[in-house]
Amino acid sequence: MTKKKVRISDWILTGLIVLCASLSILLLLTIILFVVRKGIGSVSWSFLTTVTNARKGTVGIAGNIVNTILIIALTMLFVIPFGVGAAIYLNEYAKPGKLVTVIEFATEVLSGIPSIIYGLVGMLVLVPGIRTLFRLPDGSGLLAAIVVLAVMILPSIIKVSVTALEAVPKEYEDASLALGATPIETYFRVSVPAAKSGIAAAVVLGVGRAI
Repeated sequence: MTKKKVRISDWILTGLIVLCASLSILLLLTIILFVVRKGIGSVSWSFLTTVTNARKGTVGIAGNIVNTILIIALTMLFVIPFGVGAAIYLNEYAKPGKLVTVIEFATEVLSGIPSIIYGLVGMLVLVPGIRTLFRLPDGSGLLAAIVVLAVMILPSIIKVSVTALEAVPKEYEDASLALGATPIETYFRVSVPAAKSGIAAAVVLGVGRAI
């Protein structure tokens, strides 16, 4: 195949990719505009600050907003230390073997599962389990939401954090060790701060996946 034919093929493929991306963006913007146009008339300050109460006849989303913020905050309070700690262990202390392979494989698989599947499993398995275990009339509470979100977010945070830690130049650690720092001091005072932007991206990705 000549260079001219290769260039034509590249142009065609590039054009198709740009076309598909443009159609996707156009479709997303159309959906957003449709939702905004249909719902903007119902949005008001009282609607945003009122809690829905059937007895009082009030309708609002203040309760939903507070519950969402509370669930995400409590979930991230648990997930961030555990996820970053797991990434540090996998990248620095874990010895290559079957256990590490299983953990990495599970992380890859779980991070690719759609969020709706987690919600379905939570409703069908977790909610009845909580209801039976704690003898509650309804198991779909704060605990169920936090557990589902934690299981859904954790693999993504671990995966991205490991990638960020692996991207830290080896020279940073070598220089720290050469100056007399211990391996633990080197890792937590040099490697982790150097990868903080990637770890922050992992946290943002986790929050976005939760929302």
